[in-house]
Amino acid sequence: MSFDILVQMDPVDSIDIKGDTSFAMMLEAQRRGHRVSFYGAGDLLLRDGKLWTRATPLQLRDEVDNHFTAEAPVTREVADADVVLMRQDPPFNMNYITATYLLESVASDVLVVNEPAAVRDAPEKLLVGQFPDLIPPTLVSANAEDIRNFHDAYKDIIIKPLYGNGGEGVFRIGEDGVNLNVLLDTFARQYGALPLVAQKFLPQVFDGDKRIILLDGKAVGAIDRFPSSGEVRANMHVGGKAAATELSDRDALICDAVGIELRKRGLLFAGIDVIGGYLIEINVTSPTGIREIANFGGEDIAALFWDCVESRVG
Repeated sequence: MSFDILVQMDPVDSIDIKGDTSFAMMLEAQRRGHRVSFYGAGDLLLRDGKLWTRATPLQLRDEVDNHFTAEAPVTREVADADVVLMRQDPPFNMNYITATYLLESVASDVLVVNEPAAVRDAPEKLLVGQFPDLIPPTLVSANAEDIRNFHDAYKDIIIKPLYGNGGEGVFRIGEDGVNLNVLLDTFARQYGALPLVAQKFLPQVFDGDKRIILLDGKAVGAIDRFPSSGEVRANMHVGGKAAATELSDRDALICDAVGIELRKRGLLFAGIDVIGGYLIEINVTSPTGIREIANFGGEDIAALFWDCVESRVG
């Protein structure tokens, strides 16, 4: 059966296909004979109770700098598709939340992955709070004094914006506390009254920040990401390097616990970050890593993903 697939994502001409999970998903869908079109969140429009979008049909190629041919955009009803992939990158802001509300209006007519209401209710730096026994000491607060007290307690900490993404705004504050006040003032100007996240710094990050992909609540692959020299962020697009890895017993315990919650919420595709046996984040918006996993001899997660989606649509 050939499916009509819409992918809500960042502009397709701007992606780096060597490590882009959305591209891998679309490429595998096309290989199976499905029709693939993309649109941006800003292309959605609600008119007379019906959700429409300006979608661009694609022909895809696994060729750097020549990875797609776009047809003319078509204005069409979203509910006429078989599958919608919500894959645009955060930041998790009101534009993102609005997109979840709009897609929720068609979720009874078309399979939306991940389920939009579940995405909205699962900010990745907050969802980990459901697992206090699995995370490092963590504080979420907009109060500067709370954060100073947290630093006094743990000495070496990481501070990051609650709704940041891709390693943006992640800072390490050492025991001397140098620049803590300046950083808090800067965050206050940039993010206003939004809370920040403070976590005890885990030096095990230099031994690898493990990205684990979960499909329907089950771990299906993982890579280690190592920060570049002078960095504490292991995110690939800020210079992190990937390496093959295996799941430890502790990793498996974390995956089992998180997987139960993901299935309960209807979150089909997710990525979790684990450092030194501690759960750091649960990514449900546009988790990445499947191309790197395949490159190191792991599972073809794009194929597993479509096996799962096809069974649900069928």
